[in-house]
Amino acid sequence: MDNHILALDQLFSALADGTRREVLRRLANGPASVSELSQPFRMALPSLLKHLHALERAGIVATRKRGRTRTCWLRPAVLLVAESWLVDLRQAPAPGFDQPALR
Repeated sequence: MDNHILALDQLFSALADGTRREVLRRLANGPASVSELSQPFRMALPSLLKHLHALERAGIVATRKRGRTRTCWLRPAVLLVAESWLVDLRQAPAPGFDQPALR
């Protein structure tokens, strides 16, 4: 499987989960510690860490640990992979399929 398809699969898999999308919305406002990110969710910290690891594997989020604090931030440029794929789909409609079905 080519790397572009693998990256796209990981990206869409990470975006498929509502908790992960909420984490991304929060990080769109700026970096946050894991404890800050966990506050609005009713889940154990290890569960949130699994979500963060999925976002890291997809490359959407980066983290850095200093002392006991792990800080996370959004890497929005990675979302261009999905955006580009969607734009390509939108720009190449098959002739006649863009119209409502005839009865």
